[in-house]
This record gives sequence, structure tokens and C-alpha cells, in this order.
Amino acid sequence: MNIVLFDEEQNRKNLLPLTFTRPVAEIRVGILTIKQKWDSFLNTTCSYVTEDYLAEKYPVKKEPGSIYINGCVCPDETLIKALGTIKSGQKFMHQGKLIAWSGDGGIPAKYEKVEYTRALVMINNVWDIFQKNADALKSDFELLTKNKTSQPLSKTVTVIGDPKLIFLEGGAKAEACIFNTTGGPIYLAADSEVMEGTAIRGPLSLGEHSVLKLNTKIYGATTIGPHCKVGGEVSNSVIFGYTNKAHDGFLGNSVLGEWCNLGADTNNSNLKNNYGNVKLFNYNINKQMDTGLQFCGLIMGDHSKSGINTMFNTGTVVGVAANIFGGGFPPTRVPDFSWGGEKGFETYRQEKLFETAAKVFERRNLTFDQQEKDILNTVFKLTEAYRNENVS
Repeated sequence: MNIVLFDEEQNRKNLLPLTFTRPVAEIRVGILTIKQKWDSFLNTTCSYVTEDYLAEKYPVKKEPGSIYINGCVCPDETLIKALGTIKSGQKFMHQGKLIAWSGDGGIPAKYEKVEYTRALVMINNVWDIFQKNADALKSDFELLTKNKTSQPLSKTVTVIGDPKLIFLEGGAKAEACIFNTTGGPIYLAADSEVMEGTAIRGPLSLGEHSVLKLNTKIYGATTIGPHCKVGGEVSNSVIFGYTNKAHDGFLGNSVLGEWCNLGADTNNSNLKNNYGNVKLFNYNINKQMDTGLQFCGLIMGDHSKSGINTMFNTGTVVGVAANIFGGGFPPTRVPDFSWGGEKGFETYRQEKLFETAAKVFERRNLTFDQQEKDILNTVFKLTEAYRNENVS
């Protein structure tokens, strides 16, 4: 069975800036990305239908009779069973949204409609990533640990709750720290490390080769992807991977993309002083959008950085490849490829970004190649209009 995960245009735009540099299915929620969930459930390797400029990095595999699945949909056993019955020329709809279809390509406007009425987990907006992270963490934990045995936990670790809800892959290390599983499981991927003095309330996932530094405080429903260094205080946040928040400072109800760095003592607010609903800038409608949430912090696109002591206000959206520094609060919308802070911004030129990115990739034994440059050059062009508007 050939499975293709497709980007729905409006959904993809609602998930910007995170989807400027990846298909929707590459979003991490829980332990795994959405694609990795489908790969694990179906024991296959899914491909993508995404934007043309991303297609070289994220190619599509076309075969007759393929099943196309909306990349924002997270799999579960009930949906998997239903998809086993889908016929060529049929499409599954859920509350007016196309979630899957079977055929040889094209737009299935005239396909036979089948209504899927069971509950689904879908990532429709950027805040869904941290809002739905707790359930996704628990589901992924069950999927990944079924019929597997954890590496032994050091006797120096204090456990509150059920120790069976702690799983260490090979090479994972934790010493002289506190694990509390009463709120959910704790998953340490291969070669990750939890340093001394760290206190964790699950659910938590710590990715491969990632490190929680000395005396880190983690509150539940937090995901830290692979190759990250994290310190300070983190609550209900998702860090995709290859991103550092290595020092003290608070990160709450937030999502950080890849290749980001938060300078020492960077903090974000996740609650307004009047306890009102938080608004976020939405690229799709080009204005602030009411999230309906009381707690909502920082959304940051790939390759963005903040200097030391940066203060992000409640409901801040930072685009791709922004560099923020200086005193005071930067605006709650920082356009892609912007350089500056409270006193204003100028354009962060690609050649300067590429110099930094090459060094950052090299630190992880990776190469910042022409494919990566081409993607960022396209994003630079796509976001030019946002930089020309007044930032507020």
C-alpha cells in the first residue's frame, strides 16, 4: 500500500511560519512527527505532496491505487481500520474536511463521498501543537514501547508515580533527578541525557542526543526533539529539533522550529495581565487571530535566534530566519528574515544567514547544502510583502 501525505492549502497556511520549511506531516506533536506516526502504524514509508519548492527535499512516490491522507491528521487504530476499506474513487470527509482519498492522482472533487464520523486528532492551527501534545505523547509512548523493555533507571533517580511509565532507549542517561509520572509518561530517546538536579513532571519526550541541563524544570506535555540542549523552565511546549534553549529563562505554551537558539535568560509570557484570550498573527488572513486560549506563548519558525535577556510578549509569532536582540519587548509579530528588536527591524540578508547556518549545521556534523539554501531563498521571496508592512 502506497501512502501519500498531502498538504491542504488553507491548513498549511494556518500553520505558517512552521510550514514554510516543511510539509504539514513533518510537524512534531507527541514523540513523533505526524509522518513518523503513519510510518509506524502502517509499517511503511510515506511520501508527500507539498509545495513545489519543498518537493526535492520531501518527494512524492506515485503508484496506481495510492491512498492520499491529509498531512494534518494523526493516525489511530480506528482510522487505520477504516482506511483499509477505502476504494479507488472514494474520499473520506470529516466535518467538511477532506481527510483521505484513494485514486491515481488529481483532485478528487467528483469522488464518492464517505463521511468519517469518529473523533480525529488534527493539527489545524499552530497552537494545536502544544494544546494536543499531552494526548499525542501518551499515544506515541504506547506505540513505541509496546512489547519493548526499557533500559534500567539509575538508583540515583527519584521516581514519583508508576516507574513503568518511564522508558529509556539505549544510551539514555539520567542521574540524581526527579521523575514524576502521575501526569503522564516520560520517554528518553537513544543517547539523550538528563543532568543532575532536573525535575520532570510528565508527560515528556526527550529526543535522540538531546540534553536537559543541570537543574532544568520541566512541566508536563512537553516535547523536545532530537539534538537539542534545554535548560531553565519549560511548560507545555514543543521543540521540533536541532534547537537550543540552553540557559535559564521560561518557555511556556510555545512551539519552536528547528535550528533556533534562545539566548541566556530569554523569557516568554504565556498569559495576558487581564487574563483575556490570546491573539496570534495568522499568515493566512494577514492579521491577528483570536486563539480562544488563555495560555499561549511563542511560535518561532526555523533558523530564528534571540539574544540574551530577550522578552517575548504573550502571543508572539516569529517568522523564519529572524534575529532578535536588544532591550524591551519586540513586537508580537516579527516578520521572516528580520534583524532587530524593539527599536525596529531591517532585512536579514540571505548571505549572512547562510554563513551562520553553515556553522550551526557543521556543529552537528551536517552540511548546509544548496537544497537548504534554495528553500530559504524561496521563503525569502514569499515573505517579502510581510517585511514591507508595518510591524505591530
